Amino acid sequence: MKCRPGIVFFVLAAAFSSCRNNKPAYLSFNGFAQGTTYSIVYENSPNISAEKMKSGVERILHDFDMSLSLYQDSSVVSRINRNEAFNTDLYFEEVFAKSKAIFQLTNGAFDVTVGPLVRAWGFGPDARKNFSESKRDSLLNLIGMGKVDIKDGIFVKDDPRINLDFNAIAQGYSVDVIFRHLNDLGIKSYLVEIGGEVRVRGKKGDVLWRIGIDRPTDDNMLPGNDLQAVISLKDRALATSGNYRKFYMEDGIKYSHTIDPKTGYPVRNKLLSATVLADECADADGIATAFMVMGMEKSIEFLYLHPGFEAFLVYSDENGNFRTWVSEKLKGYISEQ
Repeated sequence: MKCRPGIVFFVLAAAFSSCRNNKPAYLSFNGFAQGTTYSIVYENSPNISAEKMKSGVERILHDFDMSLSLYQDSSVVSRINRNEAFNTDLYFEEVFAKSKAIFQLTNGAFDVTVGPLVRAWGFGPDARKNFSESKRDSLLNLIGMGKVDIKDGIFVKDDPRINLDFNAIAQGYSVDVIFRHLNDLGIKSYLVEIGGEVRVRGKKGDVLWRIGIDRPTDDNMLPGNDLQAVISLKDRALATSGNYRKFYMEDGIKYSHTIDPKTGYPVRNKLLSATVLADECADADGIATAFMVMGMEKSIEFLYLHPGFEAFLVYSDENGNFRTWVSEKLKGYISEQ
């Protein structure tokens, strides 16, 4: 699960102020997709009605769900996981290729074959915890992107028990898909947000888009209610990953939903949330997830080695106090609350 930025206030303020100042009007609509919500804000175009705009977006999101959602029993990924069919489609092939690239870039910290471990720890659709030390080695044998491939449109896996889980990248990738759709329609300025992952084109009138980042506390369950920072964006994508909204307690121990594909255990480090900026939202989404696995120090080292990414990291110090770290290029575009 990704921690959804509290963007609604900033979006609506932009839409209404543009009308008051006689600038190009911005329209907005929202809805539900992938088990979460989405919001679209765009500069009004005389060539397409608001109704047609929304219906087109929702048709794409439905088709996307039927490809990559684990919550749809008849989706492409669900059927592949059950070994009922192995034919892929364009969405599946694109997100798989992106996932493999991020896997290699993060030295395996991001791995969509982690599905069996995610379910064993009690996360995912209808999952129940059944992890045990005796099962750990057999589960780890099912993990690794070198054990899966696509050949001539057919998905191939070394072991039929291998399962895929695109949840850590699918929402970011769906943002990119809708972004491309709006671009093809000729819209010049817009924001696409799905489940907290965001990508913007241009500015909202004369100012940058402003995106709120939630404070990563366990009791902060209402997006936008308690902000850690506000980031200004133009022609950029943003995704936030954290463990503060999806976890469970057992025998006094907190188990997060982010599983380390190398150890088989839920991650436990001082990094509380990672907000990553990139040119494409799928990249930001995958890297943010990888950072939660990698931890604070390795994430900062990654950013120095890959300057195409920027990040805002929230972590806990040795006394349990909140601390933040900001990429150098991002400092002029972030306001901490």
